[in-house]
Amino acid sequence: MNESTHHTPLFPALYVVATPIGNLGDITLRALDILQRVDRIAAEDTRVSGQLLAHFNISRPLMSVREHNEREAAEGVIARIVAGDAIAYVSDAGTPAISDPGARLVAAVRAAGLRVVPIPGVSAVTAALSVAGIESGDWLFHGFPPPKAGARRAQLQALARLPCALVFYEAPHRIEETLADMAAVFDDARQVTLARELTKRFETIVTLPLGEAPAWLAADPNHVRGEFVVVVHAPAAATAASDAEALRVLEILAADLPPPLAAKLAAKITGRTKAELYQMTLARK
Repeated sequence: MNESTHHTPLFPALYVVATPIGNLGDITLRALDILQRVDRIAAEDTRVSGQLLAHFNISRPLMSVREHNEREAAEGVIARIVAGDAIAYVSDAGTPAISDPGARLVAAVRAAGLRVVPIPGVSAVTAALSVAGIESGDWLFHGFPPPKAGARRAQLQALARLPCALVFYEAPHRIEETLADMAAVFDDARQVTLARELTKRFETIVTLPLGEAPAWLAADPNHVRGEFVVVVHAPAAATAASDAEALRVLEILAADLPPPLAAKLAAKITGRTKAELYQMTLARK
């Protein structure tokens, strides 16, 4: 069956469709084709998605599937797919289920034995990484840090010595606090790329030492506006060598032991904390 023509009906499934994060020109031809041909579009916010669809002259029935009703709404989506419908799911911007609603819906549809089809496209995390210059190619996506200071610092502490770049999302009203915590917890000479308002009119991308990031934000009121992707580059070589030895010990133990126990024993051998070694275990997966 060839799905590329408008005359061929789509098979019953959930189509997870990436949409632009700012520049509407970033939508893919395949996304437009799918959105035009599905029976119904499930959306995180029907008002936001309605504007996008109107821009491209697409008129399809909309249903709300947002974070607070996702489990219940999934039942309605499943019933429609079982009845033979093709349903698209879109979040407000970017790729659904990447620090956005959608994961619960996808899990429920798959658990029901139904097909889920990715329609790839824009993602803020990959857009930021493409311009950050992470030469090793090793990175861990963390999403949004905890909003409360204590929990945020504890989580950053656990991630601090991972031998890879760390990628976070952050909202404008918390970016100053988060970068101040990162500068305090991580090595303040460690490089960070701040990608603000990606693909939009006031897109800004800057790379500088973490210790200088708070001053950069304070230098211009516009610097704290808009959504951020924060890419903390990998630790310096000396730290990386220490991390490599810790990983070597961890991998030997993890081959025969469950991750929590491997991390506990590796902590005793290397002097590192159990929390950061356990994070290393998860990152290696």
